[in-house]
Amino acid sequence: MTERPTALGFLGCGFIARYHAMQLAVAGHDCSAVACHDPDGERAARFAREVASQMPALGSPEVCGSVEEVLDASDAVFVCTWTAAHRELVVAAADRGLPVFCEKPLGTSLADAEAVALALESTPAHAVGLVLRSSPAMLAVQELVRDPAAGAVMNVVFRDDQYLPVDGLYESRWRVDATLAGSGALLEHSIHDADLLEFLVGPIDAVGAHVGHFHGIDGIEDNVTAMGRYQSGATFSLASVWHDIDARSSLRRIEVFCANRLVTLEGDVFGPVLMQSDDETLHLEGDEIVDWLDHRDVPTESTETAFLHAVGQHLEGRKPARLRPDAADALRAHQVVDAMYRSAAAGGAPVDVPAGGTATGEGG
Repeated sequence: MTERPTALGFLGCGFIARYHAMQLAVAGHDCSAVACHDPDGERAARFAREVASQMPALGSPEVCGSVEEVLDASDAVFVCTWTAAHRELVVAAADRGLPVFCEKPLGTSLADAEAVALALESTPAHAVGLVLRSSPAMLAVQELVRDPAAGAVMNVVFRDDQYLPVDGLYESRWRVDATLAGSGALLEHSIHDADLLEFLVGPIDAVGAHVGHFHGIDGIEDNVTAMGRYQSGATFSLASVWHDIDARSSLRRIEVFCANRLVTLEGDVFGPVLMQSDDETLHLEGDEIVDWLDHRDVPTESTETAFLHAVGQHLEGRKPARLRPDAADALRAHQVVDAMYRSAAAGGAPVDVPAGGTATGEGG
């Protein structure tokens, strides 16, 4: 066993870094946020103050003047920067032999994502921030859809909306800079949705899409409508919107029409989740979802927790098992998104998605 708390470094100190730190603090793990760095020194200082005051179990991270200082101090790192920086930082950490938790999307382009995935796979342990896979609500939807009593999945209707992610919670404007973000709502936000569409149902084999630019930001789409077909023959539609309704910070609605039941989700994490069939109705919300999953022996471990356990195994000299979601899962989501962009560039023409995907039978 390790004799001290696992030392964690944070590269990038914005909203998502605070989210991951809070997840670790709430779970009460034996770890310490020892170092952090951000190109914006004040943001890094604010992150350090907030960890020390609001998450005292994680200690008080040192604000470092360089990436190298963070790598020197850390047993593992969280890469939480803008997307364009992921490749350089993941490669630097991989070259040190450090475990890496990398935010989604992996890169600003498919080629960039492939390079990041290759670097992640060379690390002792890694995970990717497609964290909605471990939300209780998503796990409940997957369980209800997988149930043989549901019958075959026929159609999925997916809506994802969020206010334009600048300022507010996000405290930064990099998501409206295509050189840093790569592109807009589809890549930066709805790569979660591309992942979930396969996580919940199975592999996608063709898509078509249209995008819009209502805010007039060069290279940053804010409106997406996509349709697709699963290898099983089921179909789906996806609507993704960045709007100016500040009261709607980030909301998803998913309807999965199976032959024998309808499963509906409102909200990312704690529902409600609704199920309707001829002989049964089910309403789950909040802690009820966790209790229901526990009763069915469905693990509810967070992605951050799974990563930290893997880091601990590495530090003890053991080889960690594969974590999910990992680089392969994240690269697969990027392949789906890339096909949607190619379809939009071709006026909505259908585009095949490479074979593969997240089969629900693999355990997600």
